[in-house]
Amino acid sequence: MRALVHHAAYEFGSGLRNRAMLLLLYLFPLGFFLIAGGLMIGLNPGFREVVIPAMVVFALMAGCLLGLPDPIVAAREAGIFRSFKIHGVPATNILLLPGAAIIAHLTLVAAIITVVAPLLFDAPLPVNFAAYLGVFLVAAAAHAGLGLLIAVVSASTRATVLWSQLVFLPSVMLGGLMVPSEMIPDTFAVFARLLPATHAMNAMRGLAYGEATAFSAAGSLLVLLAGAALGVALAVWLFQWDRKAEGRRVSPTWGILVLVPYALGALLL
Repeated sequence: MRALVHHAAYEFGSGLRNRAMLLLLYLFPLGFFLIAGGLMIGLNPGFREVVIPAMVVFALMAGCLLGLPDPIVAAREAGIFRSFKIHGVPATNILLLPGAAIIAHLTLVAAIITVVAPLLFDAPLPVNFAAYLGVFLVAAAAHAGLGLLIAVVSASTRATVLWSQLVFLPSVMLGGLMVPSEMIPDTFAVFARLLPATHAMNAMRGLAYGEATAFSAAGSLLVLLAGAALGVALAVWLFQWDRKAEGRRVSPTWGILVLVPYALGALLL
C-alpha cells in the first residue's frame, strides 16, 4: 500500500516537475482560456454562456490527449516498465495512476476556470454543481481512457502526436466548444458525435446548465461512461511491457473498438 501511495505521489509530482507536462496541463489550457475567452466573447457575446464548459473540456483534451500518452510511451521505449514487471508492479497501476494524476491536475485547472470566468467574462455558473462535477469526472475519465489507449497502441512518441492530433483537432472544431452542436452542418454532425468532447459539452449544457440540447444529455453521459470503461479496459488488454513488438499478444488495431459506444451514440441519440 505504501508503494502504491509513493507511486501515486510521484505521478502527481511529475506533472509539476516536467516542463512539457506543466505546459500542457496548466499553461496551455489556462492561456487559451484567457485569450480565446476574451476574443470569442468580443466576436460573439453568446459565447459567454458556454465559456466555462468549453474551456474545461478544452483543458481535458489538452491534458489527456496531448499530455498523458507521451510520458508512458517514453518510459516504455526506455525500458522502465521491464523493471516494474520484475518488481511485480501490475500493468493496471502503470496505466491508472498516471491517468488519475492527470485528472487530479485537471480538476485544479477546472476549478480555476470556474472561479475566474465569472470575474473576467461575467460567465454564468452551472445551475447544478453536483451534475457539473459528475459530468466533469466522467468526461475526464473518458478522455483519460482514450489517452491511455493512444499511449498503448502508439509505436513511438512520434506516433502519439499523430493519434492525439487526430482526435484533438476535430474536437476543437466540431466538439461544440467554439460552435454550438446545433449549428454544425448535418454532414459533420454525425462525425462530431464520435468525439468525447461533443458528448462532454452536450452533457455539461444539458445536465449542469439546464439548457435544451441537440440530443439527449443523459445519453451523452452514458456514452462517456461506456467510452471510459472500454478505453481503460482496452488499454490494459493491449498493454506492452517492452517496446519490442514480439511480446505483443494481440494487434493494436483492436483499439478501434473504443469507438463502439460513440458510434452507437451517433446512431441512437
